[in-house]
Amino acid sequence: MRIPKINSNGYAGKWIGLSLLIGAVVPFILWLIFDKVFWAFVIIGGVSLLAFMIVFFIEMRQDSAKVPYYEKNLKNNITYDPQTQYAVIRASICTGEKVAGFKDRETGHFTEVMVIRTLDDEKRFKRMYQIDSIKTEY
Repeated sequence: MRIPKINSNGYAGKWIGLSLLIGAVVPFILWLIFDKVFWAFVIIGGVSLLAFMIVFFIEMRQDSAKVPYYEKNLKNNITYDPQTQYAVIRASICTGEKVAGFKDRETGHFTEVMVIRTLDDEKRFKRMYQIDSIKTEY
């Protein structure tokens, strides 16, 4: 079972809403009815809001800069068919810029996937598409 992250769509709003309901709305209604503040609800709501903030900031820090934004759904957007394509790194002779992608075996059409700046980028590209070896073309 996969637990959704707090900062995913819709999940944070529910947590904040429930915390505010328990910590502010319920105590206010009970204060109106009984003319007495029920501090237990206020404390529970405050603690749940604090817990939300702690978990949210931890998740944001963990997500920060691990995978660049433009690469998050890369594999879903650009498909690789080993029968009709092969993986290749195109390297510029002049600038040294490297771009990883797939070249069609029949037409020679090159589909750019990602810029390769370091060896780690190349390893991530290979891991993402389960490629063992990659050819470099100049």
